[in-house]
Amino acid sequence: MAGESSRKGFYLYDDRRKATPDPDIHSYIERSRQIAGVKADPQLTKLSDKDIVEMIFLPVVNEACCVLDEGIAVKASDLDIASIMGMGFPSFRGGIMFWADSLGAKYINTRLEEWSKTYGNFFKPSSYLAERGAKGIPLSAPVNQASSKL
Repeated sequence: MAGESSRKGFYLYDDRRKATPDPDIHSYIERSRQIAGVKADPQLTKLSDKDIVEMIFLPVVNEACCVLDEGIAVKASDLDIASIMGMGFPSFRGGIMFWADSLGAKYINTRLEEWSKTYGNFFKPSSYLAERGAKGIPLSAPVNQASSKL
């Protein structure tokens, strides 16, 4: 079996367990792009680790802002607990809203606005986030409502 590769997920492994990307995956990616009507964006290959983390989690923060704005949750700390216990967000980061406040509402709003111009409405900031970013109000600051809608 020397020189032979084994396939696991997206990678091929040689007999020394060195991984290389499976070339067959590219055909699946291209077919998915055709079905979705999406073209490859060369800019996405230049994303830093920080950009990738933010492109995953800033839309989650935006949705959490909608949850607060709609009164589904009363406090940002409730969403912090839910993010840690429900989606496995790292507890040492304090939860999704606590982490978001470490970045700042203005920064998050600006990043989402940039991406929405480039990639579409998926990244469009909520009015809650935009307002707090413009006024410099932390996302975890109390919302003007008495009780949850749940």
